[in-house]
Amino acid sequence: MKHIVAIDQGTTSTRAILFDEAGQPLETAAREFAQHYPRPGWVEHDPEDIWRDTVAVVKEVLSDETVAIGITNQRETLVLWDRASGKPLHNAIVWQDRRTAEQCRQLKEDGHEDEIRRITGLLLDPYFSATKLAWMLDHLDARAAASRGDLACGTIDSFLLWRLTGGKVHATDITNAGRTQLCDIHEAAWSDTLLDLFEIDRSLLPQINENAEIFGETNAALFGRPIPIAGMAGDQQAAMIGQACFAPGMVKSTYGTGCFLLMNTGAEALLSENRLLTTPAYTIGGERAFALEGSIFVAGAAVKWLRDKLGLIAEAADSEEVARSVPDDHGITLVPAFVGLGAPHWQPDARALLTGMTLDTSADHIVRATLESIAFQTRDLVDAMRADGADAPRDIRIDGGMAQNGWFAQFLADVLETPVERPASHETTALGAAYLAGLTCGVWRDLDDIGANWEAAARFEPAMEDARREALLANWKRALDLVLQ
Repeated sequence: MKHIVAIDQGTTSTRAILFDEAGQPLETAAREFAQHYPRPGWVEHDPEDIWRDTVAVVKEVLSDETVAIGITNQRETLVLWDRASGKPLHNAIVWQDRRTAEQCRQLKEDGHEDEIRRITGLLLDPYFSATKLAWMLDHLDARAAASRGDLACGTIDSFLLWRLTGGKVHATDITNAGRTQLCDIHEAAWSDTLLDLFEIDRSLLPQINENAEIFGETNAALFGRPIPIAGMAGDQQAAMIGQACFAPGMVKSTYGTGCFLLMNTGAEALLSENRLLTTPAYTIGGERAFALEGSIFVAGAAVKWLRDKLGLIAEAADSEEVARSVPDDHGITLVPAFVGLGAPHWQPDARALLTGMTLDTSADHIVRATLESIAFQTRDLVDAMRADGADAPRDIRIDGGMAQNGWFAQFLADVLETPVERPASHETTALGAAYLAGLTCGVWRDLDDIGANWEAAARFEPAMEDARREALLANWKRALDLVLQ
């Protein structure tokens, strides 16, 4: 029996899961780590926290039968470190961070967005890594050290790979590289044009690899023996692989801290005219696939806000029972723009708004409105994809923590007018990383072999009356317009 360990390094926790040859989880270990908010709109992580937790959780699940490790990670979050010592120069700047909004605005005013979009498939927004790196180099007075080749940078996958291999390997994969806003996704290479624009020295950047290959081996001192690191993908692409969305037109939507809806577009890098993103889906054995992506910055994070900041629920799972207890005509609409709005609006300065309150409004109404807001945002993404010429999806495969909320899954199907499927496996992101490592090591033969493992645990069919849906969407649009004005 061969086992694979998947490292799933997320925005709020680091996990390791041991999978068997059937793709079934055998052992799981997880640790939450601190979020740092040094200023309004700024979000940071301590890379040493992430590294410490990664080693700890892998040790907890590792078996004698483990043949490889796969890595999946929060994308866009950036680390800059010293090559000699391996120590970070600064906290990691997280994908949610908005400190470079003014730089992005200036670049847009200077007319650079169209060229950036053509090369990278991305829009100018603080979300992506390039302006984060430029900020670090400027504010840490690190450009001279970078030009000497003394520094290295990368997204979380690259930092973990460096540490796991004892500083021997500085590499990333195409899905993570494609989110830096420095990568020509059509050539799968760093763009000289963008390196010049952002004033980034090429020596800082990792090598770009495919998703399923041997990246390196762990330092034997870490886990008692060297273990191949044989697969890597950003979390949303890993979830797409875990959901077996391999055919063009297939759609998955992940509800974690944010919400990320991806449609497989096959070998075509389809550029959106409706402010969606074009992103590498995966490259395996020389075969490339792309995706259209809609990114919502706040999904599960809004439920966490209900729990931790407002104290309206004791646990995230409580939101399902609360939502079921509220009548349909509650009249409350929340636009959860706590860190701006992502696709298809891309308004980094937008802020959250709660409308429709009366003296009868209760905490339960706010909880239900929060869940509804995530479905409404997903509808905006699907509408944008259809406006780009994509066919309406036959169904949407959902995953992430909120996918376990049956009320939310049904409301989502109702709002989208599309069947929603929840997979039998709850661990699709980590499973995607395991699949990639297993493909490299021969645990699975090909994508068809992986697809045969996928099965639905539940299917939610649209049941809402058209008039009710249209009224809800009209309320949503009115509230959204207030935020965007």
